[in-house]
Amino acid sequence: MQSPDDSGTPGPGTDGPTNASASGVRQNTRPTARRAQGGSEAERPTAWLWIQMILDSMAWVAAMGVALVLRYELSVQFINVPSLLIVCLVAVGAQLAIGYSFALYRGRYSYGSFDEGKLLIVVTLIVTGLLQIVLLVAGNAIGIPRSVAMIAFPFAALFMAAFRYLKRMYQESTSKPQGNAQHVVVYGAGQSGTFIVQRMMQDPDSEYLPVALLDDDPAKKHLRVSSVPVLGTIADAPDVLAQTRSSILLVAQSNASSKLMQRVSDIVAGTNTRVMTVPPVRDMLTGSGTSVDIRDISLEDLIGRTPVDIDVAGIADYISGKRVLVTGAGGSIGSELCRQLLAFDPGELMMLDRDETNLQATQISITGRGLLDGQDTVLADIRDGENLARIFERRRPEVVFHAAALKHVSLLETYPDEAWKTNVLGTLNVLEAARAADVEVFVNVSTDKAANPTTTLGHSKRVAEKLTAWMAQQTGKRYTSVRFGNVFGSRGSMLPLFTEQIRQGGPITVTDENATRYFMTIPEACQLVVQAGAIGSGGEVLILDMGEPVRILDVAKRLRSLSGQEGIEIVITGLRPGEKLHEELIGLGETDRRPFHPKISHAQADALAPINLDRHIWKVRGGMATTGTIPVVRTSTQPALTKFHGARKSGVQAESVQAEEDGTEPSPSGRAS
Repeated sequence: MQSPDDSGTPGPGTDGPTNASASGVRQNTRPTARRAQGGSEAERPTAWLWIQMILDSMAWVAAMGVALVLRYELSVQFINVPSLLIVCLVAVGAQLAIGYSFALYRGRYSYGSFDEGKLLIVVTLIVTGLLQIVLLVAGNAIGIPRSVAMIAFPFAALFMAAFRYLKRMYQESTSKPQGNAQHVVVYGAGQSGTFIVQRMMQDPDSEYLPVALLDDDPAKKHLRVSSVPVLGTIADAPDVLAQTRSSILLVAQSNASSKLMQRVSDIVAGTNTRVMTVPPVRDMLTGSGTSVDIRDISLEDLIGRTPVDIDVAGIADYISGKRVLVTGAGGSIGSELCRQLLAFDPGELMMLDRDETNLQATQISITGRGLLDGQDTVLADIRDGENLARIFERRRPEVVFHAAALKHVSLLETYPDEAWKTNVLGTLNVLEAARAADVEVFVNVSTDKAANPTTTLGHSKRVAEKLTAWMAQQTGKRYTSVRFGNVFGSRGSMLPLFTEQIRQGGPITVTDENATRYFMTIPEACQLVVQAGAIGSGGEVLILDMGEPVRILDVAKRLRSLSGQEGIEIVITGLRPGEKLHEELIGLGETDRRPFHPKISHAQADALAPINLDRHIWKVRGGMATTGTIPVVRTSTQPALTKFHGARKSGVQAESVQAEEDGTEPSPSGRAS
């Protein structure tokens, strides 16, 4: 028997097994398949309860008969049939009455679960006790030995448990995934693996059918989970995948290390196997839904950066109870900042952004509500200095995190004046408003492209760092900047681009086969930003030690391999104007002091007074086009939009459209003939 949590099998009155899902997308249900099993959802549980009561009654009749036969050493001629029927009626009546009073026959427990099994033993013991009392009083008078009740107990319990087990087997046999489900090999036969296999095997709507398990523990060599056998270790993965005709390897291990993920990736490389993973069991059990999120393995899983340890006490000291404002709160960095700041109990959190949709998304992620009618959301553009000053004067923030910026390298190369308006003048507006409102701590979110800048983005963010350093001198307060590299999942980063290109069937575009970049996670980047307010001094730039850089081509190849689509082409497009082959974290003339944290460098930024700002000089120094506000569009390395016949589609729809344009007929599989 299995517990409800282990099995996921529904009890009476439930809709049925829960669904598994892929990549965070819930599967579509098929109500026709459920109706085909016969009867309505309301009728079937009621019928099963009546059947269960009848079977339990039969179990006691059979158990009493077996007990008497054994008591008389197989001499059936000594059995008093009328007396046996009276005792059986007492046993059946007691079983039904006690079972109903204990909710055994009211659909409270799942069939065949541990909870029902324990209750069944309790009820059977009570019934046995009542029978024993009856036989002690009247056994001799009716010709039934007093020991019969004790002999019948194990048989009655066994028969009733057997009925439930057979019912359980029937349920599981009818709730397996359909024949068109994809075969999956699951790596990990521990808690997570057992949980996910059982959920899949008991969901007829599951898109995945587990056909084999892999585990490196020799003790699990002959283990079976829901009839799925362990066929070897992870080293046997290529052979097991071929043997079971599976194209998906599911890593079902809680908190799997990046080294393990890399090993799995290397073992299945070249086999066109899609590698997927699941969240820890605690997340499955405490999630808001009943489905299990199966997702593709991500680059974060492979690189496995560990967030920097932060000074919680120091952070709480400057945030707790204070009025905190975050600009760019609708962005990937700004929204995560807001979520992390709430853990330090600010007196008030103000989320400022000019994009109402992204602002609402941040509010929903924090509160579960997106009404946008409270004081926590502020709709404003940092380019509007007058409005920004009024907001700061009215709301009087004490701590400001400035994350609002334009950051797409190629677009800003074409429109450098937009970078000037937002990243330079917008930052100056925020700084001026902060000074007027007497803000104590100001943290400017920068980028590694500001170190020895070669792009419009880098030059604009470098000026923002210098303006922040100048304001620190003017106010004498902690106005600092934070510099870090590429962030996983950030809008505009290469990871979402590669993922979408793979989903579309390619090609994957890489600028240069030798290009490298530093990487970090969004939570890690935000922890650094929050830490900066605690340990940064006025005018400093804090820089995270991001470890070894990663070659972008290797990332593209590994993501392609993990997707199971080895045939996707990787195209080298060439470095874009101003783009570096290798990024730098510390610029020329900057020091690498680490007085507070072994992973955080402190560099002193040069101060730049606003009076010395000159857009023309800035553009000349950055090698940008100096034609005023008229953009100079360079030759693109990508095909023009007119080269595409329509919006890119996926699957059969795209193939049918292409077939129609080519004058061919789509094949039954969706491929154009």
